[in-house]
Amino acid sequence: MLVEEKVLATATQEVASGAPGEGGAFEFVQALARELSSGRIELPSFPDVAVRVQRALADEDVRPETVVRLIGSEPALAAWVLRMSNSAALNASGRQINDLRTAITRLGFNVVRSAAMSFAMSQLTRAPELKGLEQPLRELWNRSTLVAAMSSVAARKFARVNPDTALLAGLLHGIGRLYLLTRARHFPALFADPAAYGQIVNDWHTNVAKAILENWDMADEIVLAVHEHEQIDRAHDGPADLTDVLLVGDLLASFQEWPESLELNLQGVHAVNRLDLDRVRLERIIEDSATEIAALRQALGQ
Repeated sequence: MLVEEKVLATATQEVASGAPGEGGAFEFVQALARELSSGRIELPSFPDVAVRVQRALADEDVRPETVVRLIGSEPALAAWVLRMSNSAALNASGRQINDLRTAITRLGFNVVRSAAMSFAMSQLTRAPELKGLEQPLRELWNRSTLVAAMSSVAARKFARVNPDTALLAGLLHGIGRLYLLTRARHFPALFADPAAYGQIVNDWHTNVAKAILENWDMADEIVLAVHEHEQIDRAHDGPADLTDVLLVGDLLASFQEWPESLELNLQGVHAVNRLDLDRVRLERIIEDSATEIAALRQALGQ
């Protein structure tokens, strides 16, 4: 799971070509390169139970009893899963669910993974070692829940992709940005330079995300989607896949925040063509699905 040496050397050279030591960018990239090359990359302060849930559910033969015991070992996570299972977006029947086994069965493993992720993010915003990062952590989580909800709706309406898998991919699409944010606190000069820090995040976050998700034994489909969801000229044979859906979910999230940018951003986006979308249809998704999207985000703890 090593990042190719050529990629590391190129990125390091690009940073080094600027002003020597400016903002700590060079030192940060050097440290990041070493961490990625180690082959084992972990999110600082990320709740261990959430990682154990991701790894356990990566096993297709995992027994429901194992998942119940694992989630039940952390009462706060168990309560979080029960709350999600009773949310308006995920419990259409409205019948109250009071036991963890039923909640997990009703939600399905992909949504349980999403529950573990949303629980972990709620914990991160209160972690003492991340004090001072509360606002950027919330902003990142706000964006992730929006992309997740948009991706789930796009999967259900326009692709033969599991909406629950799309929801999970949307939540995970910013995991590399999250890692870089938690690491940047050790480089205050760089973090205080938004342009330099933003450039590093844009250059590195998908490779970092790939390393983290592989370390969690996440399904190849999800790893690929998160790693390649910004490649607007990505070509492949066959119908729209999860990567296409995630790219469109990300585009929809951006459109909601900056509607004037949509027309320009549609140019050359192969995923939009594969899902047979245009500006009018994208606008209709947002308008017609506003209630559903809000309910999904609320279920995720937004």
